[in-house]
Amino acid sequence: MSPKLAKSDAVRGLYGRAIARYIKLVRGTSRLTVEPDDAVERYVAATPQIIAMWHGQFMMIPAINPSDEVTTAAMVARHGDGDLLSQALARFDMPLIRGAGAGERKKDRGGRAALVGALRALEQGDNVAMTADVPPSSPRTAGLGIVALAKHSGRPILPVAVASRRFIAFNTWSRMTLNLPFSRLALVTGDPINVPRTADEAALETARAAVEAELNRITTRAYELAGGDLIKATPAAAMAPDAPPLGIGLRLKLYRALTALASPAVPLLLNRRERKGKEDPKRRPERLAQTTHHRPSGPLVWFHAASIGEANAIMPVIHEIARARPDHTMLLTTGTRTSAQLASDRLPVGAIHQVIPFDTPAAMRRFLAHWQPSLAVLTESDLWPNLLVETSARSVPIVLANARISLRSFQRWRKVPGLAGQLFSRIRVVLAQDKSIARRFRSLGARDVRQFGNLKIDAPGQAIDATARARVGMALGNRPVFLAASTHDGEEEIVIAAHKSLRDRVGDLITIIVPRHPERGDAVADAIRASDLSFSRRSRGEMPSAAHEIYLADTIGELALFFDCADAAFIGGSLVPHGGQNPIEAVRAGCPVMTGPRVSNFAEVYHHLLTAGGAATVTDATTMAATAERWLTSAEARAETQAAATHALETLSGALAKTCNVILELLATREPDDATSLKRAS
Repeated sequence: MSPKLAKSDAVRGLYGRAIARYIKLVRGTSRLTVEPDDAVERYVAATPQIIAMWHGQFMMIPAINPSDEVTTAAMVARHGDGDLLSQALARFDMPLIRGAGAGERKKDRGGRAALVGALRALEQGDNVAMTADVPPSSPRTAGLGIVALAKHSGRPILPVAVASRRFIAFNTWSRMTLNLPFSRLALVTGDPINVPRTADEAALETARAAVEAELNRITTRAYELAGGDLIKATPAAAMAPDAPPLGIGLRLKLYRALTALASPAVPLLLNRRERKGKEDPKRRPERLAQTTHHRPSGPLVWFHAASIGEANAIMPVIHEIARARPDHTMLLTTGTRTSAQLASDRLPVGAIHQVIPFDTPAAMRRFLAHWQPSLAVLTESDLWPNLLVETSARSVPIVLANARISLRSFQRWRKVPGLAGQLFSRIRVVLAQDKSIARRFRSLGARDVRQFGNLKIDAPGQAIDATARARVGMALGNRPVFLAASTHDGEEEIVIAAHKSLRDRVGDLITIIVPRHPERGDAVADAIRASDLSFSRRSRGEMPSAAHEIYLADTIGELALFFDCADAAFIGGSLVPHGGQNPIEAVRAGCPVMTGPRVSNFAEVYHHLLTAGGAATVTDATTMAATAERWLTSAEARAETQAAATHALETLSGALAKTCNVILELLATREPDDATSLKRAS
């Protein structure tokens, strides 16, 4: 069927009739239990009133009108699904109010028109039925819209829950349920909630919380009466944080089986990575979870950071927890050689560093059996299935700190919602960098998600080798320096074109290119060579001279050094479909930054920087050259941009203290385990 035909009124009417007939079939073939016994009498007596339901049970909205003596209007959102539901509800003679609150969306969904329509319906004596939770907000969390309607109308809110013994629960944000026929239905009404017309913000919040609590109470009761599985019908984000995780499904079982079978090939993979310089041969046993490091007695907190960026972000947390809990051992695992060096230089006294084992079931079990952590703190987005499963199996709470998930990764996870729920339900608390990231984790099945901001804003900058900085500074002299940092394939050509445009306007200009992946050095060198520009290459031990226009810094772990040298910087990964790299280190180094438009990985940070005038967006070589020229030729322009950027980041700080508080609270709830606190692991 063509999309145009599917949107036609005739087809929608056909679907609507089918849905209405199905709802009537469910009602007609199911045995209905109503609680309390006088619910119908109360329902009629309180009319007109506002009927509150959870979004996941909205398909059975006709069942909430148990008496023909009153009319109930339904508030239905303006979208495709709402159009179909509207066609179905029309078959039950239910007046419709089209529109809904915006929730966390910026786009207006007809909320004002819906409010006016609801007030009019209540004034003429009709009930108004609406969902209390608004997508894409947290499911089973009441919004303020329903209590605002009660305030303006002066009418009470009646919480109502419908449940069935047999149903299908879909993997939607609200766990939309399709009740099945020939079953048992339960209709439970709660205590009415009144909102005074004089209610202030505090009173509205109290009423909102009361609606939420009462709806959750009667929903539980409805499933008890119907004999249905409440857990199956509950959205993952609405589950209690300490509830058991979802069971292991077929996809996850297959992954675990394949990684177990692949275990013998891990040494071959290590051989290859060692030849490329990505692994330290001396630490190969740790990759196999065969450590010779003795486990100290007492509680142990395990931190994991994939690479140097994540390690730099979590390092202040490790120091704070070590200071607050001197009786606890800090263990940090990382996955790269540069992050291992950072750990060696910056871990507090008594802390231990290990290389993370490969994600096979046996290796993770050996690792956990040896270290016996009291708590696991993972960083950002390095989530491995066997790590999550085996850690959760040992009842070790998992914290995902400084959590982020790119739009691309989120879209991939959404294609396997069952697998996502099985893994993310094992994380005790997710501390997201911003609101959009928090929303993504909730929709993927994480239960306790909190928006804390970016730890990298509070983290100190990466240490700079003073000798290397002095040598590079001497080689650069007083030349204006334009830095292209963390560039990706397709961006170096734009930077080179911008340099060619700039060099006639900014005398003695040198451009430093630092590719995100140093192994791309040869490809970047070929691109520079093809442009007929003279250059030197850091990976070969070369230094820039007066004859060089480009310095290719294709090395690892020296980006902070070049931020310190630069007068202006472009942050890569933002002119190509990657999502942008982190601008925070550049701002902290006093370097004004420009970015491409694709910054979903750091959307919140860039939003504040750009809004404050602390960064600039470029789209091509022309705009890049124009922005760089303004900063390279005007110390005043540089200082103005940098001051705005620093102020913007200060408004986003605070994640460090909040993250440490969560970790300390979880540690305080852990009961002493003789096997951990007393036994010295062998």
